[in-house]
Amino acid sequence: MEHHRQFLAFLQTRVESRAAAEDILQSAFVKGLERGAEVRDEESIVAWFYRVLRNAVIDHYRHRASTERAMEGWGKEFVAHEAPEVELKDEICQCVSGLLDTLKPEYRDALRIIDLDEGSLNDLAKKAGITSGNAAVRVHRAREALRKQVRVVCGSCAEHGCLDCHCKADGSGCEPHKS
Repeated sequence: MEHHRQFLAFLQTRVESRAAAEDILQSAFVKGLERGAEVRDEESIVAWFYRVLRNAVIDHYRHRASTERAMEGWGKEFVAHEAPEVELKDEICQCVSGLLDTLKPEYRDALRIIDLDEGSLNDLAKKAGITSGNAAVRVHRAREALRKQVRVVCGSCAEHGCLDCHCKADGSGCEPHKS
């Protein structure tokens, strides 16, 4: 325990944050307690523990990489199953498509390519002559701009759900759909 600071400093230079280093160190201490009897007489306990720490860092990155791959796979699966059914798509408040015309042309085009035409960021980047990173930023900003417009035009419906309503284009809110 007297080498705690040195062990932590050793880990901090090898992982992404102090919190990760502290977590790894705590786990290594547990492992050290469980397997400390494996230390050979001629071997220094400190040298042995540094080897435990190096292995723990390797395990940390392996676990992180496998977690990232799993999340990426889950994200692709989520996107593949995200599309709403045709009936639901038809029920979504019609004011949203009308509000696209109130946005800047580059935002309108971004939302049409990505959300309406189900294109990719690469498609948008090619058509707009920008990088895919800039395309991602543009889509984010376009969605934020559209969200603000929905709040302005639809008022409380934007917060409580906009299904089954007729929004007033003058910004005074929504009227419930009368069947």
